[in-house]
Amino acid sequence: APDCAYRNGTYYFYFPHPSETDWNDSWKIGVATSDKPAEGFKVQGYIEGMDPMIDPCVFVDDDGQAYIYNGGGGTCKGGKLKDNMIELDGPMRTMEGLSDFHEATWIHKYNGKYYFSYSTGDTHRLCYAIGDNPYGPFTYQGVILTPVVGWTTHHSIVEYRGKWYLFHHDSVPSGGRTWLRSLKVCELEYDADGKIVTIEGVD
Repeated sequence: APDCAYRNGTYYFYFPHPSETDWNDSWKIGVATSDKPAEGFKVQGYIEGMDPMIDPCVFVDDDGQAYIYNGGGGTCKGGKLKDNMIELDGPMRTMEGLSDFHEATWIHKYNGKYYFSYSTGDTHRLCYAIGDNPYGPFTYQGVILTPVVGWTTHHSIVEYRGKWYLFHHDSVPSGGRTWLRSLKVCELEYDADGKIVTIEGVD
């Protein structure tokens, strides 16, 4: 479950990598760079100072400050990145206010608020919380996507031409084989209070 960010003509590809035979305790977040979005990436090394967890997510705020998050098994941490996008600018912090967090962090900004979304793992939902800054604390808001076919789901949320979209995966096209995941996209809507309207996952 990697993520990618773009800054000053360079694409930065962030990926989790088990660095030893014991996967659970040896995860590191690697960075590769390229001047093209889909080819030519060269590994630059690991980001030092991050806990051994998976699913990196990079969020660049309106002021240009980049943040990186990773997590798993109930814990998520976030911290600032330096302008070079490959080093931390200070310690990582534990994100608070999340309910049933498991993995798959994503951050987006809507009407000045920070929407922190994630997968709940065994309960098969995408949920979200809202905060006033990228570090939170966050307040749990509810479910974005009800369970899909497959053990878990992973997602991203983006705005395009004035509309918001949820990208996620499930295993419907593969007959429920959870290791064969297919990409899906649907429009994401907000109500008058800024809450995300829940999407029914299984079709």
